[in-house]
Amino acid sequence: MKLSYLWEAPEVNPINRKARSVPFLNVFNVYGRVFFFSWWGFMVAFWGWYAFPPLLTHTIKNNLHLTSAQVANSNIVSLCATLGIRLVAGPACDHFGPRWVFAGTLLIGSVPLGLAPLVHNAQGLYISRFFIGILGGSFVPCQVWSTSFFDKNVVGTANALTGGWGNAGGGITYFIMPAVLDSLVKRGYSDGVAWRLTFIVPLIITIATGLSMLLLCPDTPTGKWSERHAHADQNLASHGGSLFSSPPNGLVDIPGNITDKADYTGDKSIHEVERDRKPVPFDHEAQLSKEEMLETARGEIVQKPDWGTAMSVTLSPQTLFHILTYMCSFGAELAVNAVLSSYYLQNFPRLGQTVSADWAAMFGFMNLVTRPLGGAISDVAYRASGRSLWAKKLWVVACGCLAGAVFVVIGRLDPHHLPTMVGLVALVAVFVEAGNGANFALIPHVHPHANGMVAGVTGAGGNLGGVVFAVIFRFMDNGTDYAKAFWVIGIITIVLNVCLCWVKPIPSGQVGGH
Repeated sequence: MKLSYLWEAPEVNPINRKARSVPFLNVFNVYGRVFFFSWWGFMVAFWGWYAFPPLLTHTIKNNLHLTSAQVANSNIVSLCATLGIRLVAGPACDHFGPRWVFAGTLLIGSVPLGLAPLVHNAQGLYISRFFIGILGGSFVPCQVWSTSFFDKNVVGTANALTGGWGNAGGGITYFIMPAVLDSLVKRGYSDGVAWRLTFIVPLIITIATGLSMLLLCPDTPTGKWSERHAHADQNLASHGGSLFSSPPNGLVDIPGNITDKADYTGDKSIHEVERDRKPVPFDHEAQLSKEEMLETARGEIVQKPDWGTAMSVTLSPQTLFHILTYMCSFGAELAVNAVLSSYYLQNFPRLGQTVSADWAAMFGFMNLVTRPLGGAISDVAYRASGRSLWAKKLWVVACGCLAGAVFVVIGRLDPHHLPTMVGLVALVAVFVEAGNGANFALIPHVHPHANGMVAGVTGAGGNLGGVVFAVIFRFMDNGTDYAKAFWVIGIITIVLNVCLCWVKPIPSGQVGGH
């Protein structure tokens, strides 16, 4: 690792052109620019998605005359919409490309975000938060886009950084929304008008980000998403290899089943045409063996989704492992994000709405460090263990078990001592958010021909966990016994991670992803 990797043009994989370092200080480089828009786009989406909770604790709750149960119901409704969007976003990424899906979720989600000020009762709040939940679906294209630009040696770090910095939007919203509200109130606006005006800020930034993504960034390192197979075959041929995996020729019906039939172009076979092509020189190419280049072309180019592939990929033990463990980690993060400000206010009434929101913001802000740390440790363990994927897998399980243990401690102590509360919340954030990063550091290795599908159902699993855990919060003493909910969530997290630790990291015989 060199410091110059932070800004220099990276070495690239000669077949798929994926970068082998992350130039995140260089937005003029295409890899640095895509990296920036991946995390920034998700951060803005998360901010808009969670724009309501920081103000629901007191201002909106009083203005709309809501009960605690209605506030909890709105949290559940918001997560339900995102679950559906993430399920659709995965196959959509494989079909249309992640850039278009990413920009689409931002621009479509900005419509209900802009209409949020029209809410005047509980039913309106449910409808508004349901459709704003579209923004939460942007996580899937964020991770798929990042995976399509960064190679296996750094993809865990890249995905963890984009996901972690994006998740920090959950902290930003708890900091910015109350601050903007307080500023407007000081200028003479009533609470009812002020909270509605605050939504203008995330709305403008969301629209600008979606449009910039379309105008300034490419689909893949090789160009258009629809041409990714042709570019991979061409790059392989230019380096002395030969593989024809383009779906239109029928040469790869499922990933890894390579036929050797010849096709013809004019009077020459494709084999002769490819042999006659002159190698195309590229700067900054990494040195890979012929076997590694063949594996990349055979198993790591995303295929167009179909129903049979969707079912086999989704129901494989490896995908189910990611769905259920991410359900525990990201699901817990979502549910806790929605109630943490209220929990602080309940245990420490003297703090008030704004200060409680500031302390709650810490949980989301820690994603700036903790989720990237989870991915970075995963990549380090992968390299240190001789590229063993079991190292990445066991790190996911360890994070899950440790997070569950801290949840149980919070639930049993129910701290009324502020430093204790803050310390325990920070500790659980470390393991929950590092677990998220570790999970998506392993996902690019699992069924790489269907990366969008695996990322989509896993992301949806996170939202399913958010719904399940939000329901637990909702029905613990009518939405007010936060401590007991923490304890229950901890037990669920530990049990699921222990029960799933036997699953192999990738399917036996899988081509690519090693």
